[in-house]
Amino acid sequence: MEKQCIISLKGVSHSYGEKSVLSGIDLDVNEGDFVAITGPNGGGKTTILRLILHLLKPTEGSVEYYHEGVKTDSLQFGYLPQKNAIDSQFPITVEEVIESGLKMRPLHRITPEEKQLVADTIAMMRLEEVKNRSIGNLSGGQLQRALLGRAIISKPKVLVLDEPLSYIDKQFEEHLYDIVKSLSASTTIILVSHEMSVISGMANRHIIVADGKIHECGAHHHFVKSECR
Repeated sequence: MEKQCIISLKGVSHSYGEKSVLSGIDLDVNEGDFVAITGPNGGGKTTILRLILHLLKPTEGSVEYYHEGVKTDSLQFGYLPQKNAIDSQFPITVEEVIESGLKMRPLHRITPEEKQLVADTIAMMRLEEVKNRSIGNLSGGQLQRALLGRAIISKPKVLVLDEPLSYIDKQFEEHLYDIVKSLSASTTIILVSHEMSVISGMANRHIIVADGKIHECGAHHHFVKSECR
């Protein structure tokens, strides 16, 4: 059974000034994949995610999206960035952060259904007691959970998670695994983490980024490869 390819990196290289981070990367992500990416610090893991999200343009090569085999300009993404990429002094509450994941139009009035979805997501992230608190007054773990809620609330086609376990306490970590496992049944997931013990059991693809290259491990290669046209 052939899976549909939805993201294709073709000959992708990326440099920051004179420093080459990635060189000649070829990678196809298929619908329904759970891709776990690991590697040394500074090896290019986050750069790959930012290229996939079109937040960076490759120095060479291309990053293309596909829908039912046809090239398209956009995909519906949910994105959990690393905490240090967030301005924690921005005047916004936990509830507003999660609500912003609905990508509502300017001047859009939130509907009762959307309000309930926000409340359900706050409960899932176990943030009811701090929902009206400014993000500048949260612990690192609480902010991480708010950002995760924002990433998943719109039920994205592709969920991109950059070090989701950072700052998360052990009690919520088990709950996070349950959330990710549940989402993987209907969502393509691309996850970067240096802690792969539990994650590796859920992922069907394991990629190591090192020395500007990617290496795919064969431990769970029961998935079917496809080609983007």
